[in-house]
Amino acid sequence: MSNTTVPVSDSSAEVAGAEIMIDQVVKRYPGQAKPAVEGITLQIPAGKIVMLVGPSGCGKTTTLKMINRLIEPSEGRIVLGGEDVTNMNGDELRRRIGYVIQAGGLFPHMTVATNIGMVPKMLGWDKQRIADRVDELLDLISLDPAVYRDRYPKELSGGQQQRVGVARALAANPPVLLMDEPFGAVDPITRQRLQDELIHIQSEVKKTIVFVTHDFDEAVKLGDWIVVFSEGAEIVQYDTPERILAEPASEFVESFIGSGAGLKQLTLARVDDVELHDCVRARPGDNAKDTLRLVEEARHEHVVVVDDRDRPRQWLTRRQLSRINVIEEHTDPKLPIVGNRATLNDALDTMLVSSAGAALVTGNRDKLLGVIDVETVMTAITAAREAAANASDEDSPIGINTGSIATVDEPAGQSGNETGSAEELR
Repeated sequence: MSNTTVPVSDSSAEVAGAEIMIDQVVKRYPGQAKPAVEGITLQIPAGKIVMLVGPSGCGKTTTLKMINRLIEPSEGRIVLGGEDVTNMNGDELRRRIGYVIQAGGLFPHMTVATNIGMVPKMLGWDKQRIADRVDELLDLISLDPAVYRDRYPKELSGGQQQRVGVARALAANPPVLLMDEPFGAVDPITRQRLQDELIHIQSEVKKTIVFVTHDFDEAVKLGDWIVVFSEGAEIVQYDTPERILAEPASEFVESFIGSGAGLKQLTLARVDDVELHDCVRARPGDNAKDTLRLVEEARHEHVVVVDDRDRPRQWLTRRQLSRINVIEEHTDPKLPIVGNRATLNDALDTMLVSSAGAALVTGNRDKLLGVIDVETVMTAITAAREAAANASDEDSPIGINTGSIATVDEPAGQSGNETGSAEELR
C-alpha cells in the first residue's frame, strides 16, 4: 500500500452557530420540595457540540427545554447570541432554534418535503425557495431528493426518519440545534451510522448543538464538550471528553464513565486526525486489464470502483479483476466504509470484519478520501493519548451552579453577579 496521503477534512467552514448562556437559571415545579434545576450557569460555545449527560431525573432534559422555553425557567436568563430571549415570544424563539427528538417527530400525514419545509413556510418563504432548501437538505443527509421528497414517514426506515428529523430542524438555517436523545430508539448499527451522519453534517453547517443522552460513549464520540450532571442539574464536571476520561472530577464521574475507560480512549481520536493511504480508483465501464495493470504498478492489492460523484461502490481484488473484461455497474452493500469524522474505535471495528484488513474512508456527501489500516490506527492512538496529557484548559467554557455572568447590557449594579466576572469564574 502506498504511503501517499490525502487531505481528509475542510476546516475552513465558517461557524454558523451562536453562543448560548444559561444564566443562573432555576426551575421549580409546584408541590416539589427541591428545584428540578437549581441555579445553573452554563456557557455553550458557538459552533460546538455540547453533550448533557447524567442519570435519569437529573435535570438534563429540563435544562435543554428551557433553552427554547418549551419549559419556562422559574428564575434566571437565557441569552442567545448575546440577546436576552427570556421574555421573547416563545413561538418566535422556537422558530429560531432547531429541535430534534426520538424518531424525528415527523407528521405521519405529511410527505418528507412537507415535513422539512414546515418552518420555512411559517416564516413566509416562497414555494421555490422551500423546494430548493428541501432538496439541499436531503442531499446533505445523503437521501436522494428525487427518491425521498414525496415519500411519507411510514415509507422510511427508522434511521431515515431520524435523518429527515435532523433536516427539518435545519430547514430555516437556525444557529442552534437542540437534540433530545434523538438516537435512543434505533438499533446499535443504525445508531452508529446516525452519529457518523451528524458528525458529517456538523462539519459542514457548524451549528451550536446541545445534545441530551444517557449514553456516555455517545457523548464521548459526538461531543466537543461534555457536561456531567447529578441530581438537580448540579454540574459535576464540564470538560472535554479527553480530560473527563483522563481526569474524572469525582467518584461519581468515574462511576458514570463505567469500566473500560482505557478502551474509551479509542473514541477520542477521529479518522480525520490521521493520514490516509491513497488508493487506485476506477469507474464502471473501465477496462479491467488496464485497471489491473495500474493496481500492480502501484503495488496495491485492490482497486476502489467509484461512481460519477466519487462515492465508493466496489472494492475489487487483483484476482477479481483478472477474471473480468469490463468493470460492471454494481454496489457492494457490505463495503467496509467509515466516515472521516468517525472515531478510530469505529474504524477498528469496521476493519476487523473486513477481508482487506482495512477500510475505505469517505467525507462530505460520501466522497471517497482514501484508505485506513490497523497500523495507522494503533499509531494514532499513542499520539492521541500524548496530546490529551498535554492539553490546556485555558479556553474552557463556564459551568457552575451559582453566580451570574454579564452577557448583555444591564443597568449598573443590577447584573446579580455574586461570584465575580466571567474571567474570574474560569
